[in-house]
Amino acid sequence: MSLYAVCFARIQDVEDLLQRAMEKRTVGCTQLNEQSSRSHAVFTLRIEGANDSSKLKVSGVLNLIDLAGSERVKESGAIGVRLKEAQAINKSLSALGDVIMALANKEGHIPFRNSKLTWLLQPCLGGDAKTLMFVNISPTSEFAPESLCSLRFAAKVNACEIGTARRNVRTA
Repeated sequence: MSLYAVCFARIQDVEDLLQRAMEKRTVGCTQLNEQSSRSHAVFTLRIEGANDSSKLKVSGVLNLIDLAGSERVKESGAIGVRLKEAQAINKSLSALGDVIMALANKEGHIPFRNSKLTWLLQPCLGGDAKTLMFVNISPTSEFAPESLCSLRFAAKVNACEIGTARRNVRTA
């Protein structure tokens, strides 16, 4: 996992960074998918603003996350590097499912440290965040089992209450 922070003043700088990130993203072919994402992508935008007249500063964080889909290894025909990628993807998605269930059940311990993904997502799954998730499913009946699995995961996420989002305002 490669993480680093970059400060920007121009929109073009953000676009350039996103382009570099897309070039580094791993995509591979399996028996189920010609262009399969072989990694998760997380883009975090931290933004701060100040009102000179009121002397208030506001800040916020926007995370855009593209999760690689879970993969049934037997059906995908993944071997070698593709198999290791699939196992890592499935493990991190399973850990995310465990975190979602622990949050939904209001458990005392939330297993954020069980994967790099859940550790990284902890701030947006915590008490004062607002989270929106889109789930992509296939429109063809051929992939109905995978679509059903995705919809079940989405239902678990939908049942989860993570708290109330709050504004992050402070005086200058």
